[in-house]
Amino acid sequence: MTEDLQARRFVVRGRVQGVGFRWFVEREAHIVGIAGWVRNNADGSVEVHVQGTRDQISGLRSRLREGPRAARVDAVEELEARLTSELSSFRIEGAW
Repeated sequence: MTEDLQARRFVVRGRVQGVGFRWFVEREAHIVGIAGWVRNNADGSVEVHVQGTRDQISGLRSRLREGPRAARVDAVEELEARLTSELSSFRIEGAW
């Protein structure tokens, strides 16, 4: 299964801080069963690093574009990331 794993980094922009976005991402990540982390960035964006299968990443990607009810997602930038063995669950990290 590890050969099927991929890693992605997302940067979500819009009204995404102070609206429960990190907790939303954590919940959605647990639902799709993906590992990684989410954190606020100093520029007002939210950064998400995930590792999982193509289907898991696709499921989370679509939820990032929606966001929680109070958020307004203007853009979701997606970048390839490096797989790491350190990630086995999903967590909220401290802000920048």
